[in-house]
Amino acid sequence: MIRRALIASTLLIALLWAVNTSLFSRFPEGEAPRLLAHRGQHQLFNREGLTAETCTASRIRPPEHAFLENTIPSMRAAFDAGAAVVELDVHLTPDGAFAVFHDWTLDCRTEASGITEETPMARLKQLDIGYGYTADGGKTFPFRGRGIGMMPTLTEVLDALPEGRFLVNFKSRRTEEGETLARLLNSNAAYRMAVFAVYGGGEPTEAAIAAVPDLKGYSARSAKECLLGYLALGWSGYMPEACRDTLVPVPVNYAFLLWGWPEKFYNRVRAAGSDVILLGAYEKGDTGSAGIDDVATWGMVPAGFPGFIWTNRIEKARTYAEESGFCAASRGECRFGTLPSFAVK
Repeated sequence: MIRRALIASTLLIALLWAVNTSLFSRFPEGEAPRLLAHRGQHQLFNREGLTAETCTASRIRPPEHAFLENTIPSMRAAFDAGAAVVELDVHLTPDGAFAVFHDWTLDCRTEASGITEETPMARLKQLDIGYGYTADGGKTFPFRGRGIGMMPTLTEVLDALPEGRFLVNFKSRRTEEGETLARLLNSNAAYRMAVFAVYGGGEPTEAAIAAVPDLKGYSARSAKECLLGYLALGWSGYMPEACRDTLVPVPVNYAFLLWGWPEKFYNRVRAAGSDVILLGAYEKGDTGSAGIDDVATWGMVPAGFPGFIWTNRIEKARTYAEESGFCAASRGECRFGTLPSFAVK
């Protein structure tokens, strides 16, 4: 009886290995990884003890460049540095504009106070978005006075960077935001082509996806449903519905848990009409914005990985990839894709 049980267990393990091993799988030929620049090229900050309420402008590291997040110059710099997609944050203002700005309130980065989405765009245009940045606890403010009038609208971004591709982050949970973006994209083919995908608040994300043909997107709920469903059933090759026709965000330090990681998993995702966004290492309490931001983390990226690589250091991405050995392991190339794989049908 015990012998039969051992044989059965061995056969089961062998079957699971055969179905899920990447030993005989390869990433798609001719595809290169695509860099996804979080907030464009921006100032870095100390992530220790970071929460959703932390004023990150008050804890920046000594500046290495002059760019401020979510501005047109920072996005242009990100594309120049090799980004295929730039992530940006939006708030729908009372006058119907999408303000491109990260924070829920104005108190951290600007000289004003109040809730961003409740402030008219005309007022937001008057603010100094570099006002609150400091790297020395408030002794000096290196960007104060240099960010006046630099908060753009979404349409200003799309008009200024017509060749760019953007991942739009809804900062609220208002269905109205998704519906308004859908009307904008459905009425302007150029804008629709530029907006690669959406994510963030579940209600606006789902509304936009439902109303815009072929638009990809995910929320925290759908991403969790996808990954947990795959962990439960992916051993069989089954891809949960939540993983289909979407983007699948995967923290690099937990990727090894996914059945068939890396090549077989990636190919299963692509066969389901989706693509993978490889995030930085997830730690308890993380806000989800960690990226592939240093040599050590680049060393965790599988050789030849052709999906999206989320980074907060777009200006250093190529250097870190080379120093980590990622490029040498990827057929000796350090080539990055310039456009996303999804296109408007």
